[in-house]
Formats: sequence, structure tokens, C-alpha cells
Amino acid sequence: MATTTVAQPRWTVVSPVAAVLVLAVVWDRELPGPLAAVIAVVLGLAVLAGVHHAEVVALRVGEPFGSLILAVAVTVIEVSLIVALILAGDAKTETLARDTVFAVVMITCNGIVGVCLLIGALHRGVVLFRPEGVTGALAALASLATLSLVLPTFTTSVPGPRYSAVQLAFAAVSAITLYGLFVFVQTVRHRGYFLPLGPDGAVLADDDDFEPPSGRAAATSLGLLLVSLVGVVGLAKTLSPSIEDLVKTAGAPITVVGVAIAALILLPEALAAARAARVDRVQTSLNLAYGSALASIGLTIPVLAVASIWLEGPLTLGLGPTELVLLALTIVVSSLTVLQGRATVLQAGVHLSVFAAFIFLAFSP
Repeated sequence: MATTTVAQPRWTVVSPVAAVLVLAVVWDRELPGPLAAVIAVVLGLAVLAGVHHAEVVALRVGEPFGSLILAVAVTVIEVSLIVALILAGDAKTETLARDTVFAVVMITCNGIVGVCLLIGALHRGVVLFRPEGVTGALAALASLATLSLVLPTFTTSVPGPRYSAVQLAFAAVSAITLYGLFVFVQTVRHRGYFLPLGPDGAVLADDDDFEPPSGRAAATSLGLLLVSLVGVVGLAKTLSPSIEDLVKTAGAPITVVGVAIAALILLPEALAAARAARVDRVQTSLNLAYGSALASIGLTIPVLAVASIWLEGPLTLGLGPTELVLLALTIVVSSLTVLQGRATVLQAGVHLSVFAAFIFLAFSP
């Protein structure tokens, strides 16, 4: 297949450079409110630009390495935001990693899946997808979520909903191993299970309708991706005190910060999933949704486990009673949805109602 030159949208080129320039100006300075708001916008654009460039590089490299590059880039951004806020915050931020990863699971499994099923069902009436692939992804996700977010609530080696050092190491190794196995199955061993179905139920030959970018475009994106990561990590550290003060002033729970981080990180994947659903490729939408959730747990938890060696204070991973109920409901509802290999507006509505409950309870626990 011939390659094509990809024209980079102007904002994806300007945003990383602007982020680094702004970082050089405001580094290690106190930020007044209006300036902090401007920097927050620059940070958000740098995050979106970074994910865009990671996707370009991933398309050029191809599978399975493309998925890994994209997942690693997104994880670096996610972890940098979490760690920056933990370092700048007080004891309340010890749950920020848990809140962010849990928010990723709820947004992907209920918000993104619900919206994509609704788009597809409104267009076709009944949406079709391959249960062989989706059920495997959901099983891996349920296992990772249980090992990383549920079991710490019930273990007794250390006080509180936390893992001991040995338990955390075991959970980290299990997470990255299971995620690696999923990537291998999805991209190599059983790739056909994850290909989209046409309106007549036939498996489509490939889920990519475009040519890969040229080597020059990929090299440009790789450089801009590195610039984006530098800008995101630096601006996150600079902005963290202002974010902490804003949360305290508003009297909002710290979980809101985790939801905001998750939403920002997942926005590009959510838009891509919605575009796929509009062209009757709900299988691709589900691949993006569950793949994002798996990458968040499978890569973020191991990185945070290593970071906990030098981070001050405990790393709280165990969910509270409300979150445990929402997670259990999500796994049950998702299982009933994907086992059939087809869905209607009813399944979409159920997922969106659970998502609405999650957002409501995040602001009003």
C-alpha cells in the first residue's frame, strides 16, 4: 500500500511549541488566577496534540507496535498529571490515582460505549459486533479492575484500602502481563475477532479506510510528540498548586479532579469512537473504548507502583462502597450487552444511565 503525506492540522503543530515556550516563562513561579486559566487551556491543547501525534506515529509503525506506542504516550500524559498533583497536594490527593483510573473505566465502559451504541442504533436500529473479541476485552478489563481497584479494599496486610509493597508489586506485574497478552491477541494471534462487521453481519476486511502516513509525516509527529510530552509534564507540575487551590475553594471532592483528568485524556479516543459509530463500525468503537480502559489500568498501575518508591505518602487504590457498586453494575451491564453481539437503543440507554449516575455521584458523593 502506498503511503500518503498527512497534512498536520495547524493547532497540533502550534500547541506543543506554545506549551514549551509558556513553560519556560512560568516555570517555578506563582500563577495568578487569569494566567492559570490561560495555561490550563494551553495544557489541554498540548494533551490533545500529543495524542494526535501519537496516533500518527502508531499508524505509520503498524500493529502491534502502533497500539503500544499510542498507549505508552497516553499513559505518560496521564501519569504525569497524576503525579504532579500528588506531589503538590495534601493527604487528600493520595486517592487521585485511584479516582482517575476508576473514572477512565466508567467513562469508557458507560459513556463512550453508550454514546456509540446510541449513534449506531439510531442509524441502523440494531448494531452488530463480534462477541469473540469484545467479551475477551471485557473479561481482561474486569480482572484488571478487580486486582487493582477492588482487592485493596479487602486486604489486611496494611491498614486502609491499600496494598502492601509486595502486593502492589504483584498487582503491577499482573496488570502489565494481562495487558500485554490482550494486545498480542488483539493485534496478532486473533486479530480477526476485532474486525468490524458490516450492516449485513459480514466481517469487513480491515478497519482502516486510509493509507498510512508517510515517513516524513511520522517523523514530524514523533518530534512534536516528544515536545508535547515535555510541555504537558512541565505545565502539569506548574499548574498543580492552582488546581489544588481551585478544588479547595469550590469545596468540590478530589474525585472531580480525577474525572477531569480522565475526560481530557479520553477526549480524542471518544471522538474517534463516535466517528466510527457514525459509519456503522461499532466494533471499532468498542475496540477503542475497552482498549483505552485496559491501557489505563494495565500501564498506569505498574508505573505508579514504581513511582510509589519515591512518592511520599501511601498510594490508596481500593474503591469505596459507592464506587464498588458502580463498578459491579458496569461489569454486569457490559457483560449482558456484549454477550449477544448486537445491541439496540435500550442497551445504549442503560449504559448512559449508569454513566449519568457516576457523574452525579462524583460531584455529590
